[in-house]
Amino acid sequence: MNDFPRQHKETGQMGGPHFSDAMRRTLAHYTHMRREEPVSHDPRSGRWQVFRYADGLRVMQEAETFSNDMSEFMPSVEELVAFQKGNFQNMDMPRHRVLRGLVSQAFTPRFVESLEPRIGEVTRRLLDAAEERGDTIDIVSDLAHPLPVTVIAEVMGLPREDHGLFRKWAYALLVDNGVDAIRSEEGVAAMAPSIREMNDYLGSHVRRHRARSGTGLIHDLIRAEADGRRLDDQEIVGFLGLMLIAGFLTTSALLGNAVLCLDEHPKDTAELRKDPGLLPSAIEEVLRYRSPLIWLDRRAARDTRLSGHTVPQGALVSVALVSTARDPEAFPDPDTFDIARRPNRHLSFGKGAHVCLGAPLARLEARVALTELLTRYPDFAVSTTQPPQFHDPEGLQAPSRLPLRVTRIAGNPIR
Repeated sequence: MNDFPRQHKETGQMGGPHFSDAMRRTLAHYTHMRREEPVSHDPRSGRWQVFRYADGLRVMQEAETFSNDMSEFMPSVEELVAFQKGNFQNMDMPRHRVLRGLVSQAFTPRFVESLEPRIGEVTRRLLDAAEERGDTIDIVSDLAHPLPVTVIAEVMGLPREDHGLFRKWAYALLVDNGVDAIRSEEGVAAMAPSIREMNDYLGSHVRRHRARSGTGLIHDLIRAEADGRRLDDQEIVGFLGLMLIAGFLTTSALLGNAVLCLDEHPKDTAELRKDPGLLPSAIEEVLRYRSPLIWLDRRAARDTRLSGHTVPQGALVSVALVSTARDPEAFPDPDTFDIARRPNRHLSFGKGAHVCLGAPLARLEARVALTELLTRYPDFAVSTTQPPQFHDPEGLQAPSRLPLRVTRIAGNPIR
């Protein structure tokens, strides 16, 4: 085996060698807040910030107290209103139940499982192409970005040449303009062209599918019916947009974070090579240890008490997911990466009625891609000459660039 240089600890610490300085400061701040001020009002953003696991779980599960309807915090801009029509993640009951139920008729567990062979094919094709450029690949640009985009686009029947648009839209709506941009006139104005472009693109695609019979996800969404109710075009557009944006970024972040964790913990990597059956548990630990999303927002539907504070009706309540995942009251030895952790009830995909519908697909893509990496490469290591780059830790915990040196045949780096 080609043992690339590593200087990693196997013991728990506030942040491993691949945590950015900004994220280390964030983790230290969260440790302080969990201990001293677990529910805190931030006058700058107006948020009521929640740092402990038990409080975060309550915010997610008590839907009648903590609403998903965030429309009053968003400017009433035509493009955004249209896009939100099918985004059932931002809806309360009973509308949420109706739309999610209709979408679930098409996006079933069986449908997700059927994608496994194609996910494997796309993963191998992407890695084959990356290897042609030498013995260093960028896990983000070569695999973690194109894999979920390709899978989702193929599921929708969207042409390959348009895949670059999806990344552009995802970054415009979730990354480039800041975590609170969607709540300001200026932020939404910056996003509006991308939202309009996405609405028009997906809308024309849905109309073409509606005009002809066929098979596939969009046709299944068109045909889904409950109590005489069917999804209209804009509702389907909203769901497809949610899949393209949230599904792309979450899976991309999960894959990049998993590689960072494996590089930091070579003993765990060796264990996974011997027993790939441990991968599902390892993926859950990656989701806990490096939760991709930083915040999960709700609106207080009424005055309520939370850890000794009165949170007023109408307030924005934000659960710090990265903090809840490091709460020692919920996770023993929380700063240790443990691929066999049981139980592992992290909140990275939410809880309760609004748990992420796309979570099974993200987990499947991560498992298939990581299995291929571990099988294909007897050794890999984050480059020591091209350090990783990271997203803004206020919005997304994930690498934006992750060069990886790989060996395919023992002792012989790829050429």
